[in-house]
Amino acid sequence: MGVDRFLCRLSSPKRPDESGQFSRHGDGGDPLRFSSSEQFHELPVERVVSTAVVLAIGVTATGEREVLGLDVGPSEDGGFWLQFLRSLVSRGLKGVRLVTSDSHQGLKNAIAATLSGTCWQRCRVHFMRNALSHVPKASAMMVAATIRTVFAQPDATGARDQWRRVADSFRGRFPRLAEVMDDAETDVLAYTTFPVEHWKQIWSNNPLERLNKEIKRRTNVVGIFPNPDSIVRLVGSVLSEQHDEWQVSKRYFSAESLAKVTGRFEEIPLPLAAAR
Repeated sequence: MGVDRFLCRLSSPKRPDESGQFSRHGDGGDPLRFSSSEQFHELPVERVVSTAVVLAIGVTATGEREVLGLDVGPSEDGGFWLQFLRSLVSRGLKGVRLVTSDSHQGLKNAIAATLSGTCWQRCRVHFMRNALSHVPKASAMMVAATIRTVFAQPDATGARDQWRRVADSFRGRFPRLAEVMDDAETDVLAYTTFPVEHWKQIWSNNPLERLNKEIKRRTNVVGIFPNPDSIVRLVGSVLSEQHDEWQVSKRYFSAESLAKVTGRFEEIPLPLAAAR
């Protein structure tokens, strides 16, 4: 699950109603991977306050990406995340094998409460930012390069062994960093329990960057939104365009690699536009 923050301003504190379910929540399905993104600003008549915008994308059992949902709320707390995930489950979200996100405690708790049996992957990019906050700027490049050697390992055993070697190498000079790595090992290396062919797509939220940048570009053009529903309409239109594009593009995961996860092989013909 990928999390990003965008700044928008609203001229009304009005909360979104329960209409427009297609705009806020994409179709369900049987996703392998599940992601989300947030944050906007709301401007009531008197002052500016924050409002959270969250979205979820997934990869289906046949390997195509799709938009799963979008919602707007007053804050990015655990209650809002729980409500959002429950709404997706109530509309048919099932079979989620992995969630990739940053280490937001409210989100993690919501995942555990609504998606039992799902593996959680801590985004390696967000982890790296957190890790570098514990070292002097002069050492940041060296530390980052050393940690990245973990992700260059060809198998799960090599990645775990290298992670521990790297943590131990920092223990004398950067003890707090070593502790952070000890605590995060299982979550950051969760990707290693999946096929090697999927690692680059699931170990971080980077695949969402293009979509997030386009949303930010569109919302920055508007500047001030009259109400939360206007954010849903604009962001929803961007997501609808992306969803349609994904339906005719090359599959994100191959049928062969998915068979290693699902235990079954299904060769699904690609759309003509993607087969050219």
